[in-house]
Amino acid sequence: MWELTKSFRFEAAHSLPNTTLGEASEEIHGHSFRAEVTLRGTADPGTGMVVDLGLLARGLADIRNALDHKFLNRIEALGLPTLENLSRFIFERIQHAGHVTRVSVHRDSCNESCTYYGPQD
Repeated sequence: MWELTKSFRFEAAHSLPNTTLGEASEEIHGHSFRAEVTLRGTADPGTGMVVDLGLLARGLADIRNALDHKFLNRIEALGLPTLENLSRFIFERIQHAGHVTRVSVHRDSCNESCTYYGPQD
């Protein structure tokens, strides 16, 4: 059993009302984000890979294009643009790539990250 992780970066702006950070959070501001997608599985006997990295890269590029240099508050499917919702948003859009076990979104400049493991039954 292996876990394979691929990451991508994006720049985006957002506004977060109703936090204890006050005006700094409520004003439109931007961050550099780093997202990591982790898949788990066994290597395919024919390819030796858990997942075709080319297919995974294409799926992540689509997600990156939806988020990069965007005002996240305008992405309806995202909801309030928190780290929690960003990790869930990415998870839901990359599930087709294989057995996705988690998605982490990092704001390295703020020393913050959030990991989504999918719905828990």
